[in-house]
Amino acid sequence: MKRHRPKCCIYRSIIAALSLCFAVALSASLQPATAQAPIVMKVSTATVNDAQHEWIKRFVATVNKNSGGRIAGEVYSASQLGSIPRQIEATQLGAVQGWVGPAEFLAGIDRRFEILSAAGVFVSTEQAQRILQDEKFTKAFLKIAEPKGLMGVGLFLGGPNVITTRKPIENVAGLKGLKIRVLASAVQLEQIKKLGATPLPIALGEVLPALQQGTIDGLMTSIPVMTAFKYYDAAPNILETNHSYIISIATLSKRWFESLPPDLQKVVHEAANRTTAELYPWIVNMLTEERKAWMAHGGRITQVPPADRAAMMSALEQTSASVFAADPALSKMYGELVAAANRAK
Repeated sequence: MKRHRPKCCIYRSIIAALSLCFAVALSASLQPATAQAPIVMKVSTATVNDAQHEWIKRFVATVNKNSGGRIAGEVYSASQLGSIPRQIEATQLGAVQGWVGPAEFLAGIDRRFEILSAAGVFVSTEQAQRILQDEKFTKAFLKIAEPKGLMGVGLFLGGPNVITTRKPIENVAGLKGLKIRVLASAVQLEQIKKLGATPLPIALGEVLPALQQGTIDGLMTSIPVMTAFKYYDAAPNILETNHSYIISIATLSKRWFESLPPDLQKVVHEAANRTTAELYPWIVNMLTEERKAWMAHGGRITQVPPADRAAMMSALEQTSASVFAADPALSKMYGELVAAANRAK
């Protein structure tokens, strides 16, 4: 015959179990703050093995070290967290804590980010670096997106813009009629139109298949990006225009940053400043090495002939100025960039 446990035994067992759970919960609540889970900091970019990726790796390593493990930074490259618009939106909301990329991708938030595409402002890596170290300009520029939830914490070089194509191009005239991928900014669209080509702003992840299928004939970006994504297999012919530069911006989620205690805010901000300041020598070396790598993989580089270049730059500079003149806020920020360029001479 089956025997039943007395009800008092069952009650004692329940009380003992509840007491154990309470003791565990109390013990956990009394643990020191250092035992709490670290604060996650995801930082994302669309590219890989370039200045943007390097900036994130250095920044995350510094934050992880100097926060004593209280922040756990994570690096996400090559659009692992989605397309660039999705990465930016997630950073605004705080689901992703940082995004790094060409400033022009923020033009949908504020058109003033387009000014860095201006032709003829950046003329060399040395001069561009001096502009980006101009405190008056960078302080104003990095604050542009704060009302939209993004804190700018660094500006750095990506490299000169060049145009790579499926077929060999000897001069600017060879671009006529071609379909060229550009960033989604009005000034880049107008620049490519001025060169006689058709601009197409498509997502970076779609560029390689579009080249392979002939949907586009080429793209405008910097050599390190082209080498990293192995565009030399589909579009090996670079026309080295160097008419403008890719300038990358490092941003953080304003919501996330303001949720940090003051001491960790200081750690994060100092890490961003240090990373930006220390990256320049690495960038200079990378630009040289990636140019060699392009040619080592069978790529071809053609410089725009001097006489051709003079006409090209005159046309593109006028185009940039006319685009900016149509918007007072854009025109004012462009004026500040030009003033910084004059101070950098």
